[in-house]
Formats: sequence, C-alpha cells, structure tokens
Amino acid sequence: MVAGATGYLGRHIIKILRDSGADFCALARNEDKLKSIGLSEKQFKVAEVTNHESLVGCCDNIDVVISCVGITRQKDGLRYMDVDFEANYNLLEEAVKSGVKKFIYVSALNAPQFRKVRLLNAKEKFADKLLSTKQLDLCVIRPNGFFSDLEEYYRMVQSGRSYVFGDGLTQMNPIHGEDLAHFCLLAIHVNEKELSVGGPQTLSLVDIAQLAFESQNRAIKVIHLPSWLRKVALLIACLLPERFGGAAEFFLTICARDMIAPTFGEKTLIEHFRKLY
Repeated sequence: MVAGATGYLGRHIIKILRDSGADFCALARNEDKLKSIGLSEKQFKVAEVTNHESLVGCCDNIDVVISCVGITRQKDGLRYMDVDFEANYNLLEEAVKSGVKKFIYVSALNAPQFRKVRLLNAKEKFADKLLSTKQLDLCVIRPNGFFSDLEEYYRMVQSGRSYVFGDGLTQMNPIHGEDLAHFCLLAIHVNEKELSVGGPQTLSLVDIAQLAFESQNRAIKVIHLPSWLRKVALLIACLLPERFGGAAEFFLTICARDMIAPTFGEKTLIEHFRKLY
C-alpha cells in the first residue's frame, strides 16, 4: 500500500507499480485525485490519515506500507505535527494491528541533525517511533531534495535573474521523483533500517541556477545576496507561525549546508528543467 499516493513521490511509485503489473493499493484522502491518476476503485482506498477512525481496516491484507505522507505546503490549518507525525503514527498503529510485514517511511536527508526545524522535527519524531517498533520490519528513507522542489529556481530565472545567498557554493545532489520511487520499491527487499539517497549529480546552488538559465537559453545572471540576510530571514521565519514561516525556515536552514547523499538513479536536473521549457 502506498500512503500519500496522490503526492509527487506517491504518483511516481504508483506509476511504476501499475506499469509492472504489481498488486497494490493506493491510499489518499481525495477520491477525485485518485481517479485522476487512472486508478480503478479496486486499486485505492479513501481515508483521512489525520483521523484514526477513518483508517480502520485500511491495512488488512497488506504486506508492505510505503508512507509518503507529509506536508509540503501548509493547507487546511494542519500543522507538521498533525500530519508528518500524528497521521503517520495513526497509519503505523493500523499497520501493526493488521499484521503488516514491513513499513517504509520517507523522511528527509540529514533530518536528525536539524530537529530545531519544525518540519524536520515532526518527521524525525515519527522516524523515532518507527525505529523503536518491534512488531514489523521497517525502513526510514532519507532522500535529498526533489527536482520538483528546485523548480523555484527555474521560475526565478524567467524574470532574467537568479539569487543565491553568499558564494552559493554549498552543494547537494537532488533526486528525480521517478528515481526515488524505484529506490523506495527496492527498499522492500533490503534489511537496512535507515537509508539516505540522492541523485547522480552533485551541484552547487550556483550550478543549479546556471542550469536553469541554460535550459531556457538565457544569459546567466546570478545575484549573490549577503549571508547575513539569510540569517535575518531565518530568524524571522522561525518566529512566524508554521503556515507562514515553516517552508522558509526549512529552505533557509538547509541551503547553508552541504547536503550530499549516496547516489542513485540516472535522471539529471538539466533534463528536468528542459522539460519545463
């Protein structure tokens, strides 16, 4: 069963399962979205993961749960703790009750190092719960940033310029959703309880901006903002309620650190950007 099946990663996992003819079940709260990705009623279950009662029986006859459940952007007044922790914990309890053999949870790269970041704290609070569970096999996957997250650089370049903090030389190896989906499915058959993963290319923030310019055949114009401005913006983001400052808090924290994970996959960021052009 794939929980969070209509999200970015969930859709990629579902597509691979469908294309391979695998027996699967998609779980999400929006029936229309489930149908929009081509699923029949036999292939999905509708449930509100933040409501434990709506999950009753959802894991019956399920061998493996892959949870992509999490908040990307604040909506519906829900907090990170409501979704990234509580909803996943509800799902885990139901999985244990139903005798699920393995539970795979997708967190974020280096999340244990950034517990002061509200989003990552919620993710790791659930990861802690999962890792202490004895009733089933488990795996916490910590991926690097998704290509889709970096589309903001592509959109920024459409204005003719891009911005980075400081020298822009901090590095990361982002990963395409399809590559990560394959990795998550491979994790079903491995025994490691924690896995970190990134894409095939290590890029600096300046590199990412330059690829965005290149994909649009534009002259490169990268503006370097002073590092102190990032620190001030981060301080403000931390003081704001989650719905206003949570995403900025996350970005402004990780953009100042190298985020490099073991490599996997073949898809490159420039190819992704070119498909947006």
